[in-house]
Amino acid sequence: MLRWRATVTYLILLLFLSLIITLAIGPVYISPTEILRVLCWKIGILNSPPRKVYVNIILQLRLPRILLGILIGASLSVSGTVMQGLFRNPMASPYVIGVSSGATLGAAIAMNMLPFIIGIYTIPVIAFLGGLFTLILVYNIARVKGRLRTDTLLLAGIAVSYFFSAIISIFVWIVSQERHQIVLWLMGGLWGAEWIKVDVIAPLTFISLAVTYMFAKDLNAMLLGEETAQSLGTNVELTKKTLLVTSALMISASVSFSGMIGFVGLIVPHVMRLLVGPDHRILIPSSALAGGIFLAWSDTLARVLMEIPVGVITAISGVPFFIYLLKKRRSVQSL
Repeated sequence: MLRWRATVTYLILLLFLSLIITLAIGPVYISPTEILRVLCWKIGILNSPPRKVYVNIILQLRLPRILLGILIGASLSVSGTVMQGLFRNPMASPYVIGVSSGATLGAAIAMNMLPFIIGIYTIPVIAFLGGLFTLILVYNIARVKGRLRTDTLLLAGIAVSYFFSAIISIFVWIVSQERHQIVLWLMGGLWGAEWIKVDVIAPLTFISLAVTYMFAKDLNAMLLGEETAQSLGTNVELTKKTLLVTSALMISASVSFSGMIGFVGLIVPHVMRLLVGPDHRILIPSSALAGGIFLAWSDTLARVLMEIPVGVITAISGVPFFIYLLKKRRSVQSL
């Protein structure tokens, strides 16, 4: 218990420190003292208003983007943790069940065919619906005699993901007008961050995280196998269905607002599992905090380096570390 509290406390402090530092970094440097003044003035602690230019930069440009990145990073990391636990496969990622491909296909359709229906929110809304449609499709394919088989779910997710990816490639090939926008979506980015997006994704993220944490003990039991978990009193089918739905909701919401950001949900759970162990009661909140920190820093680096897609940064930083993890795991197994 003390270890759990210490780990979460350190990560919360690191998250707050990262928030202040990333708010300071940009074309216009703003000192941490000035940032704290703006934040304290915003919540009513200080009466004297700070400089208006700092207020606009922090509250209208940087803060919503950083908060959106933290929420998406937390969602992807926890989704990856859940997928690795459900499939008992450390190579599983949030995108393994195909929901992200469905959301991306929905975005591609919205970019080319439906830009006039909902205005600027056409893309995230249709992308979210595309992700949910994919979840229903994969779920019905994987369900056998009323039971949800994880091996069939994995194969169905991969098959649907490849199918939708092929359709997306067709869109990119035949549509020249929106090709650049689709490619940017596939790379992932937080360029269009604004407060309304934070307001939409925040409650969904917190509710999904809370529900996921409620099943942490059941997820621990399922690491021993479904039959063993069932004998220990775990409702295996309810656990799988609930965690699958909550993870899919987080993935759909994340992809609908940021596009495809890879490696966050694969690398962060690995790192936190090495640091805090496999107990999901500790691993889930730790992964959420670490994922938020990782994506906040990755996006800060992306916007400093000529506004390149943040998915490029996460891939560049994630691939070498992932290779290191594979080599370390192989060396441990050879002992």
